[in-house]
Amino acid sequence: MKTVYTCFCTDVIHEGHMNIIQQAQKYGRVVVGILSDEAMIKYNRFPTISFEERLELAKNIPGVDEVIVQDTVLYDNVIDQLHPDYVIHGDNWLSGPMKAIRDRVEKKLSEYGGEIIDAPYTYNENVKRIDMQIKEKLMMPEFRRKRLKQAISLRGLIKALEVHSGLTGLIAEKTYVENDGEFDQFDAMWISSLCDSTAKGKPDIELVDMTSRFRTIEDVMEVTTKPIIFDGDSGGLAEHFVYTVRSLERMGVSAVIIEDKIGLKKNSLFGTEVKQTQDTIEHFCEKIKAGKKIQLTEDFMIIARIESLILEQGMEDALTRAFAYVEAGADGIMIHSRRKTPDEIVEFCDKFRAKDKTTPIVVVPTSFNTITEKELQEHGVNIVIYANQLTRSAFPAMENTAREILIHHRAKEVDDSLMPIKEIITLIDEL
Repeated sequence: MKTVYTCFCTDVIHEGHMNIIQQAQKYGRVVVGILSDEAMIKYNRFPTISFEERLELAKNIPGVDEVIVQDTVLYDNVIDQLHPDYVIHGDNWLSGPMKAIRDRVEKKLSEYGGEIIDAPYTYNENVKRIDMQIKEKLMMPEFRRKRLKQAISLRGLIKALEVHSGLTGLIAEKTYVENDGEFDQFDAMWISSLCDSTAKGKPDIELVDMTSRFRTIEDVMEVTTKPIIFDGDSGGLAEHFVYTVRSLERMGVSAVIIEDKIGLKKNSLFGTEVKQTQDTIEHFCEKIKAGKKIQLTEDFMIIARIESLILEQGMEDALTRAFAYVEAGADGIMIHSRRKTPDEIVEFCDKFRAKDKTTPIVVVPTSFNTITEKELQEHGVNIVIYANQLTRSAFPAMENTAREILIHHRAKEVDDSLMPIKEIITLIDEL
């Protein structure tokens, strides 16, 4: 009997999947692959049920003869091992980024005469409702909050993109690429104090209050499912910080990063050009302890940001602080630098990892932007934050458009550089 293979990356079996199975049965023995959690997170989205439960779902489908694990979104390894006569998939992979997967499958099958079956994709009101229910579940605080720790555990290194509105949140949520046979997307979102303030036309001096910043979080959360890391600046007074922790945890935010500075905030990239005062180790540790004491779940993370290298206090000071902050309960360490090369960041990571193998390290490669994520991971980094690139790319584009309209007294000259509004609104899901 001939073998027919299909792969599912779903938490719910609906009529679309049943149609695939029924079509597959016409051609032979049906084998279903279940995408692993790691592959699912990298390519698609977080599962809402365990991998074992997803396996059982597939095994209980009438007409399925065998269920196996597919470890990557690409089918190459499965095809090499299984040698299916047919691979069946919904015809939605005939276009868009998924076409790259289909092209790879077609090439592999052609090596021995296998064929692709493009089944009509099922998308009706019932399927749409189920998809929306899964998305709504992923948005719930108890699911979203724990996702950052899960991603670090599964992926080793994750990348977060700065967002400051619902629309930029959708860009971080829905942008994924295929490059040299690999699919990739952002794992988390960073809500930056700098970019949040800038979007509101305010200086980055902690002028925008927490109520307003929480509103930005809510705007992003209403339309996305990925975990959120919140820029908490210095955290303020310890007595205020505990309320921030409790509010963020309740909202479903995954982590807050606070920096070991006191006094009026100045952006770190100014370094010693402006007066900035670093907090004492003892006082900052007390703030960390206060935040950890008040949180209610094990999911939420308090990450300590060390400003020693920014303020030219030296490597030993940075390391001393890092180990003290971990001892105080910090769930991660962010080390920052404004140098153009990554040398001191790499040195810190290597020396920190020599003593601490597990505490997550966070970096923000804004100034030292030549180093790759893979290279950072080799030195023990777990979270890479692209902290302001969306804001910085949007501003010159908008300013140029405004200038061109003023110069030409019409919009025709800028039209070729603009995205059609229809493409923008397709990012926005309708209920």
